[in-house]
Amino acid sequence: MSIVTLLPFIVLIGAMFLMTRSAKKKQQQAAEMRNQMQPGTGVRTIGGMYATVKEVGDETVLLEVAPGVHAVYAKNAIGAVLEDAEYNRIVHGDDADAAVVPDDASSLTESVEDGEQDAEEVSGEAKPDLTKKVDTAEADTEVKKDDKADGEADAK
Repeated sequence: MSIVTLLPFIVLIGAMFLMTRSAKKKQQQAAEMRNQMQPGTGVRTIGGMYATVKEVGDETVLLEVAPGVHAVYAKNAIGAVLEDAEYNRIVHGDDADAAVVPDDASSLTESVEDGEQDAEEVSGEAKPDLTKKVDTAEADTEVKKDDKADGEADAK
C-alpha cells in the first residue's frame, strides 16, 4: 500500500481525534463550572430557569426557584453559574447603568414637541399636514349610496 491511499484515512482519524478532544475539553470546563457552585450562587438551568443554589450534593443540587419554593435538580441540568451582579440584573432587574424614566410621560413628550418647534423655526417653514381629512357630508353620501359602509358584506 502506498502512502497516497492511506492519506485519506490518516486525515479522517486526525479529524476525529481533534473533535473528541475539543468535546472532552468542553465537558471538563462544564464540570469545573458546576463544581464552583456554592449555596447562595445564582444559576441558570439548561431549560432557562434562573434560581439560587441552596444545597450542593454529589449528583444533585437543591435550588430555590422562588422565595420558599425549592426544587431538586441534577448537577448536569445546570447550564451556567452566574456572577452575583449578572444574576441580580436578570432576575431582579437591578441595573445601575439604566436610565431613569419618570413615572409620567408628560416630561418626555414636552421635550419632543419643543424639538419639533425648534426645527420649524430653523427651517423657516412648517411641516405639511399629512393626515386625512374627510368631510362629514361627503362620508354620509358614500354610506347612503349602497346603504353600506366600507367593509360591509352582502351576506344574508
